[in-house]
Amino acid sequence: MSARLDQRSSQIGGKLIKHLFSASRAVSESTLPAATAHLVEIRASQINGCGFCVDMHTKDAAHAGETPSRLNLIAAWREATVFTDAERAALELAEQGTRIADAAGGVTDDAWSNATKHFDDEQLGALVSLIALINAWNRLNVITQQPAGDYQPGQWG
Repeated sequence: MSARLDQRSSQIGGKLIKHLFSASRAVSESTLPAATAHLVEIRASQINGCGFCVDMHTKDAAHAGETPSRLNLIAAWREATVFTDAERAALELAEQGTRIADAAGGVTDDAWSNATKHFDDEQLGALVSLIALINAWNRLNVITQQPAGDYQPGQWG
């Protein structure tokens, strides 16, 4: 399988990707825990059916020390006992933020209120930005049918 389009080869695509990488770097430099960020990236990518991003983020998470048990349970996080309350709040916010079109009204007040119990304003800003960014990356990769499976941890910096 090959991609429909190499976004990096076009002027606009190259500019966009450069800016998305820059925005992603800003989030990674925040105080949002890296483990939480990995969980959010993986869950949104699972929901959006982005094999490229699931491959990349699960490999990066494992490389950073995430356990196979937790990685295998992300899709079933509600029933899993391996996630902290803060991670569960982030996963709920990520799911609702990713499924905006499916949920009349978007992110619920309850999900937001729960997230505010575990994250300060800077971390919430990073979390919201991360949810928006991973959804943008997912859409770029799904639309262009980026193949999954060949990613190496740290490949994109």
